Amino acid sequence: MRVALTIAGSDSCGGAGIQADLKTFQALGVFGMSAVTAVTVQNTRKVYAVQEMTPQVVHDQIVRLFEDIAIQAVKIGMVASVALIEAIAAALEGVDRPPVVLDPVMISKSGYPLLNQDARQALVARLFPLAEVVTPNRHEVEALLGEPIADEAGMRDAARRLSDLGAPKVVVKGGHMSGEEATDIVFDGRDYHRLTHPRVATRNTHGTGCTFSAAIAAGLARGCTFFDAVRKAKAYVSGAIAHALPIGKGHGPTHHFYDLYARAGVRTDRCDD
Repeated sequence: MRVALTIAGSDSCGGAGIQADLKTFQALGVFGMSAVTAVTVQNTRKVYAVQEMTPQVVHDQIVRLFEDIAIQAVKIGMVASVALIEAIAAALEGVDRPPVVLDPVMISKSGYPLLNQDARQALVARLFPLAEVVTPNRHEVEALLGEPIADEAGMRDAARRLSDLGAPKVVVKGGHMSGEEATDIVFDGRDYHRLTHPRVATRNTHGTGCTFSAAIAAGLARGCTFFDAVRKAKAYVSGAIAHALPIGKGHGPTHHFYDLYARAGVRTDRCDD
């Protein structure tokens, strides 16, 4: 079985972060492992607090896993500080590194900052060169480049500029853009692809970015080409959003196992016979 490692923060309500990544890996046929960077205090309404792990613990989680297990892909999510970024970079530089998907998580849906201001430059300088793919959303692109994005032309230009900063391949996610369709711009350093899906009218979108990047990592772990991995991830996360779960009083989670539940006839409202 193929194996993927997620390096990210823990989401106590289970919809994003480590929890979303592990669910995504398993749903897509990949065994998931984790190196926890932080523990969050959150529910579907907001993030209340974050407690980082020590850099040495994060570094050692990664190194010890690589010493023992063949890993076919890595996904990096929430890394809040320069010290954590340096620890992750040092760990990945010292191993036989598979494709790395970097999701530059910067702010929660409720507005809580998840990446320190002084860590943005370190993220670009230390982790972009180690990544195979970077997957920012509109707000993250604007924070990284310091300019607003208004349309698809701006998304294309942003993808090229992020690639120039050291990321070989870029997916600029369009979920935060306007319009009836959610359109992503995919760039491999030479060619652009446009992936689109009708926008789903739901407030339950907690963890969609984590799920999407984890799905790309799962595809790469299984040997998919870059464009094919992104295409499959887009289809998967769109289905997970369409079947999102109305859990909590805020933004509920996507349904990571929607397809498996449907095939198995699993009901979520009562015990099956």
